[in-house]
Amino acid sequence: MSYTTQMDAARQGIVTEEMKVVAEKENIDVKELMSLMAKGQVIIPANKNHKCLSPNGIGSKLRTKINVNLGTSRDCVDLNMELEKVNNAVAMGAEAIMDLSSFGDTQKFRRKLTSECPAIIGTVPIYDAVVYYHKALKDITTQEWLDIVEMHAKDGVDFMTIHCGINKATAKRFKDAKRLTNIVSRGGSIIFAWMEMTGNENPFYEHYDWILDICRKYDVTMSLGDACRPGCIADASDISQIEELVTLGELTKRAWEKDVQVMVEGPGHMPLNQIKANMEIQQTICKGAPFYVLGPLVTDVAPGYDHITAAIGGAIAATYGASFLCYVTPAEHLRLPDLEDVKEGIIASRIAAHAADIAKGVPGADEWDYKMSLARKKLDWEAMFDVAIDPEKARRYRESAKPEKEDTCSMCGNFCAVKNMNRILDGEIVSIFDE
Repeated sequence: MSYTTQMDAARQGIVTEEMKVVAEKENIDVKELMSLMAKGQVIIPANKNHKCLSPNGIGSKLRTKINVNLGTSRDCVDLNMELEKVNNAVAMGAEAIMDLSSFGDTQKFRRKLTSECPAIIGTVPIYDAVVYYHKALKDITTQEWLDIVEMHAKDGVDFMTIHCGINKATAKRFKDAKRLTNIVSRGGSIIFAWMEMTGNENPFYEHYDWILDICRKYDVTMSLGDACRPGCIADASDISQIEELVTLGELTKRAWEKDVQVMVEGPGHMPLNQIKANMEIQQTICKGAPFYVLGPLVTDVAPGYDHITAAIGGAIAATYGASFLCYVTPAEHLRLPDLEDVKEGIIASRIAAHAADIAKGVPGADEWDYKMSLARKKLDWEAMFDVAIDPEKARRYRESAKPEKEDTCSMCGNFCAVKNMNRILDGEIVSIFDE
């Protein structure tokens, strides 16, 4: 039997090697996994040309996954630095790397990722077109936009963010709505500008079926970009965002008709009280397709700390349906992230993902916390470090305290509740607090 995409295989009842790996990682029966994949509710991004991939599944019934954005730009063309970020991200547990390179030899970097990196690799072809053709934006032709999509597919990327939803109709709605922060999506702003300058329809919307044929050929997952995601709290859940989401729901259905795997991208900036409703609306409109969110950032006033504002929103979003969190670093809105920023962003995003997995009852999620609690009960510091989400930082903080007695923390000292309760329950009640 033969198949084109992982979704096609699932619908035919074919168990692929990627499905076997994901089923084992998720501790889920492979038949249940296939059922979710056949309906589009779980995806396994796995380009046929990405030979070193360690596959992962993305879907609300699986563990929440995280993505790390990086890549070169005009202000930073250090490939070695970006590769170090990639290696660190994989070592810290990121399931996906998104190459947002917009300067230099982007294809060289992209091909290096798909030939060496085991993480899921994503790209945004719109960025690359502007670099690749070395011409004014208005002079890029419809065919040239499409050719870049095929180039990325051949290079082995597992998913591509393509801003298909901002067609002439949604663009008009956006212009009429008078947003506070306009379009903050880089890809969305580029294709909007091209449409305004040329008067043409969005080529990715107009030739969507052709793009689906390319995705089907290489098994590239479509990540339907949210050009109109809100860039501030005041724009959250506005008509531009919702109208584009309706269009993305229609495009999701068309992709499934061709057995192409899909995920849908979402906000953005959004107040806490709107997140649950937004997740439920997306699940309804897009029929359970995996939701990939940037944050959401729950306040606009924390530059330098937006990894925290995004983690708060991400935990809530994933609890109510999002399945893929795009990390946000402390450098968001300020500058390109350095190695330490990347680490802080990954840790914050992993905390959010894990917190959501506990909340939504993902099987086995709380076992990690049980191990930590057991180690803390025993005051077994080495065991605590072993299961900590950031062992290096935990050990560094502990060692910097230099407690007189290694079985207590420097905050509590001899009044350590854990130590004293262990002794009391073991019968050592006398003179505990007199030592």
